[in-house]
Amino acid sequence: AENRPAPRREVSESDAEMMREAVLYRDDHILVLNKPAGLPSQGGSGQTRHVDGLSEALRFGYEDKPRLVHRLDRDTSGVLLLARSARAAAGLAKAFQARDTEKRYLAIVRGLPRPDRGHIDAGLAKRAGQKGERVEWDDDDGRAARTDYAVLDRAARTAALVVLRPLTGRTHQLRVHCQLLGTPILGDGKYGGADAFIDGVPGGKQLHLHARSLDIAHPARGRLRVEAPMPAEFLATMRFLGLVPPPEGEDPFAP
Repeated sequence: AENRPAPRREVSESDAEMMREAVLYRDDHILVLNKPAGLPSQGGSGQTRHVDGLSEALRFGYEDKPRLVHRLDRDTSGVLLLARSARAAAGLAKAFQARDTEKRYLAIVRGLPRPDRGHIDAGLAKRAGQKGERVEWDDDDGRAARTDYAVLDRAARTAALVVLRPLTGRTHQLRVHCQLLGTPILGDGKYGGADAFIDGVPGGKQLHLHARSLDIAHPARGRLRVEAPMPAEFLATMRFLGLVPPPEGEDPFAP
């Protein structure tokens, strides 16, 4: 009985098509999605539509649906990794635990970080509040959290396009670290309040945080590096602000 596949859940044809179109990479061990913003990774309070449930549409002939090995916030888009077997899931989990990964995110922030390139080392702790759980800076009782960042382009002092490289994986780490720089991520009212918005920006209430790329040890061979195209809303905001990414191949973290 333990080897029986999990019962299948019904997935609408429109959701199934959306999930299949989101596939960036697929082999016998791994699936990589470009997760759309607004879709939770897993179910929670009041959440019935999420990647974990909709992954029923991604069996592609396998008995079991693929399983999540990490998560993205509901409002964050981009690279999301799923394992197609228990063995692959264990190998990928081991790579995450050993930090044998490199994740890079793109964000549009309100204001201009100073300096243009730097490192944030600020412990984070979860706190219960009247409006739900929040993550706050706490070097005494919080968990260590470290992020590298680099400015890629700027719109005067109004906004900047930045690349973020988390060296740890804490809840809301990038959102809080950007707020601590004094440059909250555009659309992040939870941590930036009114300072996280710019009048007139199309889609300005959307969180402008995109998981751009992931480099990880493949559970069967070598390494896997995958990159997710930026969503249309993100690109529209860049055009509105006149932000342009650097040429392909340039590494903003190179010495």
